Amino acid sequence: MRVRTLAVLLAFNTAGMLIAGCTGSTSSNPQSPPKITAQPANQTVTAGQSASFSVSATGAAPLSYQWQKNGSAISGATTATYSTPPTTSADNGAQFKVMVSNARGSATSNAATLTVTATSSVKITTASLPNGQAQVAYSATLQATGGTTPYTWSVLSGSLPAGLTLTAGSGAISGTPSTAGTSSFTIQVADSASNKASAGFSITITGGTGGGNAPFGHIVIVLEENTDYASVVGTNAMPYLNTLISQYGLATQYYATTHPSIGNYMDLTTGQILTNDDGQTPTTFPVSQDNVVRELVAAGKTWKGYAEDLPSVGYTGDSVGNYAVRHFPLAYMTDVQNDATQKQNLVPFTHFATDVSAGHLPNYSWITPNLCNDAHDCSLSTADTWLQSNIDPLIKNSAFQKDGLLIITFDESGGDNTNGGGRVVCVVISPASSKKAFQSTTLYQHPSLLRLTLEGLGVKKLPGAASSAPPMWEFFTFPAP
Repeated sequence: MRVRTLAVLLAFNTAGMLIAGCTGSTSSNPQSPPKITAQPANQTVTAGQSASFSVSATGAAPLSYQWQKNGSAISGATTATYSTPPTTSADNGAQFKVMVSNARGSATSNAATLTVTATSSVKITTASLPNGQAQVAYSATLQATGGTTPYTWSVLSGSLPAGLTLTAGSGAISGTPSTAGTSSFTIQVADSASNKASAGFSITITGGTGGGNAPFGHIVIVLEENTDYASVVGTNAMPYLNTLISQYGLATQYYATTHPSIGNYMDLTTGQILTNDDGQTPTTFPVSQDNVVRELVAAGKTWKGYAEDLPSVGYTGDSVGNYAVRHFPLAYMTDVQNDATQKQNLVPFTHFATDVSAGHLPNYSWITPNLCNDAHDCSLSTADTWLQSNIDPLIKNSAFQKDGLLIITFDESGGDNTNGGGRVVCVVISPASSKKAFQSTTLYQHPSLLRLTLEGLGVKKLPGAASSAPPMWEFFTFPAP
């Protein structure tokens, strides 16, 4: 009786060997080959989206998976779930299946079909962008519809107004415009399926009104010496300067105000002649009248005077070697002499290239070449070569091109007394805003240039005759501020 009961509980294989656990299912048997229990399903996605396929299987561990697309193995697709890269129209109708294997064998799933539907065309829906004002914060966001989000925005051609940037992920244009003028550009939007659309826009930045307005962020003035207008314009004496004239603006009726040098330099910085004695020095003739430095500092603007061969930073002494103090009027100002901080803004010209390349150029820069390189003691050719070597890098500097104004002029004529100091060259250069090859016939003198340099930086209080001098806004593409 005990033996029969044991026979019921035990089973033997055909070879007479005892088999344990024969009552379990084949699928859970740790010695069984793979068996697919859930097939991958067909998937439908929009172009640009990913599709995900999965399979369930049982069998002896470990199980390995190899997905196939249209019969070819997919590199790296070796788990129970496979997600495709972002799809394109070329993926429409593709067949995906997976082989599951272990040490006991393998099983291959049914093929699942991928259907890829076309996206609706992406389109920029923004019709126009608002205009702005120099030195006033600007913000506008471009809009698009269709396609497959997220979108990526970019400037396809042209450029935004200086001071503004486009955020690629949001389509937001923001920043603080630094220069007045009209900028035209083309914006492109691309969706995640690489569909693209573009549209053209323009933004006009006006000078506006009020003390905070500043059409320019950086103004640089370079002074040359003692040369008649006719000796330069249209001649071979200064080929580089004539190239600039052909590209930017020329005041054809610009006149110095007096003879000799020092009175013109005073007029350019105070709006008054003050003295015609070239022998005066900062020590013998300190200038306490209202001046460019005083108004720049009061308006919160930065400035520097760069003088070639200046003996040291902060030097306010007499002429030394090729450095002529009468050509460096900022050293005469009591606003500089009596302020240790402001004196540090009188620097040798060697600092200029460093400041430009480092992005440390102040709002206002006065440049005095030495007696040879300003054409006082050497040839016009020498002065022209110096300009090309030292000033051309400024014009080509990317930051200056966005918001800069450069003025190259002569203090007085060589032998002409018309209007006090004779007709001289005055070239007005703004890479972003100059009217191309513009030639003005308006009569201007040094106080107008002083007015331009201060108003161009948003300074409203003008020293001396600058307050009533003719403005020089006709040289630029933007409306007068």
